[in-house]
Amino acid sequence: MEKTLLPEDPKTPLLSSYPTPLSPPLPPISKQIELSRAMTASSRSSLFAISRGDVIFEDQWLLVVNKPSGVYCESVLSSAPHLLQQSGDSTGALEVHLANRLDRDTSGVMVITKSHKVAAKLVQAFTDHKVQKTYVALCIGSVPKWDRIRLKSGHGRSKFGAWRVYAASDVGRTLPGGSTVRDMETLYEILSVNGQVCSAEAPDCSKGREKTIVVEEKALLDANQKKDEILVRAFPKSGRTHQIRLHCQYLGIPIKGDVKYEGVCDWKGESCDGHMLHAESLAFEHPVTGLPVLFRAPLPLWASQAIQS
Repeated sequence: MEKTLLPEDPKTPLLSSYPTPLSPPLPPISKQIELSRAMTASSRSSLFAISRGDVIFEDQWLLVVNKPSGVYCESVLSSAPHLLQQSGDSTGALEVHLANRLDRDTSGVMVITKSHKVAAKLVQAFTDHKVQKTYVALCIGSVPKWDRIRLKSGHGRSKFGAWRVYAASDVGRTLPGGSTVRDMETLYEILSVNGQVCSAEAPDCSKGREKTIVVEEKALLDANQKKDEILVRAFPKSGRTHQIRLHCQYLGIPIKGDVKYEGVCDWKGESCDGHMLHAESLAFEHPVTGLPVLFRAPLPLWASQAIQS
């Protein structure tokens, strides 16, 4: 007969003893939109093949590519052997692996390794936070009163399985699914507001103001404030799932098209097919030569327009 554990049993924590997420739950509308986007991406990914035009860098150990938005990274990886064989750069069995992963709608730098040994070394570098990353995101919200901000918080899954922001003081505490809250840190800088590049003379930009927020409570945001287009660059110091998207939401500047984290789906009469987030660069020590390398992906059109308009 199965034993029923009472609430006071120390092996069964009360629900109230778990950390409370500080970011909102997923909006109800996001489920249907995300399903539609996933189906479109699956269809597109099944036909996708990486081309030489997508290659940023290649040597005998690494293949660095610019992943397009709306394509699953597994499809990029599965098409890599064909590209390598076509170019005659590979003989025998290939051992391609993803060194980093990008969300379906995130474009930008993705590294593919050509052997198990190189893959292990590079994955370890990511795990040890020895890889420097920058992202660019187009956000919709009220203009922040900072030019640069460092956000430190906790990160984990809520009882419903969604990724949420938690208090920094909750790091290490157990969550309903058995996992623990982990630390999450991102540095942001504003690049432009409504197409105007930020400078000391720009009236809508708070150039020079930098602050640090250690998250301990829910953000107090005014939903009625004027909404602007804000282009930011993000420097994630950790590598948590949906980190940049979650922190943008907490700051009150959710990424355009990111319906999962309160981003607008329609803006100025146009519908968004996905979120506007781009993995701009990766810098690390080459896993074989030991030399420092820096890889950059060209900015997507939406980012270029946000700076040049």
